[in-house]
Amino acid sequence: SYSGSPANLAVYLAFLSPGDTILGMALPHGGHLTHGASVSISGKYFRAESYGLSEKTGLLDYEALRQTALACRPKIIVAGHSAYPRIIDFALYRDIADESGALLLVDMAHFAGLVAGGVHPSPIPYADVVTTTTHKSLRGPRGAIIMCKKEYAAAIDKAVFPGIQGGPHNNITAAMAVAFKEAATDEFKEYTQQVINNAHALAETLVEKGFDLITGGTENHLLLIDLTDKGITGKAAAQVLDAAGLVVNYNAVPFDKRKPWDPSGIRLGTAAVTSRGFKEEEMRQVGEWIDTVVTDPENEQAVAAIAEDIKSFCKGFPAPGIN
Repeated sequence: SYSGSPANLAVYLAFLSPGDTILGMALPHGGHLTHGASVSISGKYFRAESYGLSEKTGLLDYEALRQTALACRPKIIVAGHSAYPRIIDFALYRDIADESGALLLVDMAHFAGLVAGGVHPSPIPYADVVTTTTHKSLRGPRGAIIMCKKEYAAAIDKAVFPGIQGGPHNNITAAMAVAFKEAATDEFKEYTQQVINNAHALAETLVEKGFDLITGGTENHLLLIDLTDKGITGKAAAQVLDAAGLVVNYNAVPFDKRKPWDPSGIRLGTAAVTSRGFKEEEMRQVGEWIDTVVTDPENEQAVAAIAEDIKSFCKGFPAPGIN
């Protein structure tokens, strides 16, 4: 498939009719637009129900998910996320899907590279269908793949072509082959373990600085931070961090009281900087920079100085393939 969103749409087209029910993680709780968000085609063409995190524990509420599934009887339950920093229980999702009579779709776009590297559980033994992008933590070209049980292959093939796309992008297919070969190497396994190590180091540094990490930390490559206690919005923080040379995503957080286009949080990931050679020491320095900028965002002189420091710092960690 061309990318992750069309891949998910192909799965819906294969198994659903307009108005059928899907059950996915709510967007502010870490889900993706294509998991049933109201502004997405997945929320416009289908009856979208949602589940999310427990306000008490800050973690995914599996019992509430089960109760919702039994109440709405979805045709598809979507597992996976774009901003949930914990490992999810695929076996429990399987049990809930079986109990409610649903197919289980796992969208592992964000953590597929970690699965390939053996540092994150695989959804393959549990899901009926798995979709993933081939970029992000898998660090291949922009594209996507759909994997499924044999009995569903014909329906999904038909949904992809002629259902939602025309000819293949053969250049992307070739690039995927290169990425998959790299993902089978010991070097890739070392990279994925370092991605995890780097996320832990950054999380520990930010917690020490008083940042409020959603779920209290991370088990993958993602950090989601609620900046409410820092007195700055996610959008404002992202903009001033960008001026300092630190690129993050402003992001809604669970139970966010702000609007999605000006939310309370920021989302960070460690895959790209790990590919540049960052390790724990560098991640702690990144955490120090983030703290300095977010704590005093009006200090233009300090922001400019950090931008110069980062520019010099990154010369020691060139992007792969760029001499």
